[in-house]
Amino acid sequence: MLTHPSPDPTGRRAAPQRASRLLGGVVLAAVAVGVLGGCELRRVPDGAWRLRGLATRSPSAQASSTAAPPRVYALDAEGLTRAKRRIESGDQRLQPAYDRLVREAGAALQVPAASVMDKRRIPPSGDKHDYVSMGPYWWPNPAKPGGLPYVRRDGERNPEIRNDYDAPRLAAVTGAVTTLALAYYFTDDETYARRATLLLRTWFLDPATRMNPHLRYGQGIPGITQGRAAGIIETRGFVGVVDAIGMLERSPGWTAADDRGMAQWFSTYLGWLRSSPIGKQERNAHNNHGTWYDAQVAALALFTGDTALARSTLAAARTRRIGAQVTADGRQPYELARTRSLAYSAMNLEGLCRLAELARHVGVDLWSYRSPRGGSIRKALDYLAPYADARRKWPGRQITPTEPDFLVLPLEQARLAYGDARYGALLRQIPEDAVRSHRAQLLYPEPDSVPGSPRAGS
Repeated sequence: MLTHPSPDPTGRRAAPQRASRLLGGVVLAAVAVGVLGGCELRRVPDGAWRLRGLATRSPSAQASSTAAPPRVYALDAEGLTRAKRRIESGDQRLQPAYDRLVREAGAALQVPAASVMDKRRIPPSGDKHDYVSMGPYWWPNPAKPGGLPYVRRDGERNPEIRNDYDAPRLAAVTGAVTTLALAYYFTDDETYARRATLLLRTWFLDPATRMNPHLRYGQGIPGITQGRAAGIIETRGFVGVVDAIGMLERSPGWTAADDRGMAQWFSTYLGWLRSSPIGKQERNAHNNHGTWYDAQVAALALFTGDTALARSTLAAARTRRIGAQVTADGRQPYELARTRSLAYSAMNLEGLCRLAELARHVGVDLWSYRSPRGGSIRKALDYLAPYADARRKWPGRQITPTEPDFLVLPLEQARLAYGDARYGALLRQIPEDAVRSHRAQLLYPEPDSVPGSPRAGS
């Protein structure tokens, strides 16, 4: 048995499941009276019902609830369940990744419960609940008195972005929440769930501290604009938050009010993404911004029950994102034009892989899609994969160093999606400790069956 913190002694509730997955007669009876053995049934926007509050009644029932797949969309629920089962059975192959996750969760426990109200800066609206950030690659113009208007220096981050703007705090909160929720899922330690819940309530739900659900003032540029479509890239962490909530739902501390509040917040934000001029402009972006816009729309649509919107967004991504962004030889021209072209190519590939995982929930196969001109996710990965070996020189510009494990996640995803052992061999070009301790080992573990058959299109 792998060592991990003890579960909360108060017990756990079963993970919520769509009622349509339960036995039809039981669900109909529950809907009629609104209760099932102390459970609460809550309707979600797609008209289905979500079950909350099922108390465990026996050791076997408790074991069953522990094994129930979490409600996730950008991650693989079956893979998470498989990894948890192996950890509990003492599979030492996952120990390095598990140990690192627990260490990172310990650090995440120290992340402050930050909010948009922490900034001293007053947004243009006068309402501190509005999110404000500055474009990271914009600098004072040395040729102008006062430096205005700022000028762009691609790839060079202006340290001003850390000065009393909301972006660093949001990134810290979303990163901590995803880490804490994952640690809670694998350890059953309520300490992690309680902290993640506090962070979410503070940033999104508490009337005194909540962020207004829009990004009207994201990535402003001094002397030019108060906000831009490019700011929407700063909420790409919401894709992970949606899955974090799915892992928190079985915690006694996560309430139906929390669930409703987050669904309402994300529903309002999704509406703003789709209807505002800034959101529409970001939707039309041809590079990683457009990819991550789609990932946010699809994830939030699935979370709030708008399956039709998720399906249409992901189906359109075949031509709008893969077809438009990836050439027949796997290059991503919009990313290659940047001064950090390797990092941006990897970032866009990560977004495309997220889209492919989300698409599996609505019957759209992006893993196997190939555009008329030959571009595909697999081609994009194959173009980048040799550069997982740090000894290989990247032919484009890359003015900052990359982390040695920057391709571990997409390579692990591809190994399962395509059933191709070649991607496992490429992983051996990366330092072994960086691979074995990577979170991807827990998110995308080896199948129980013999590897070989592709998961793409399943």
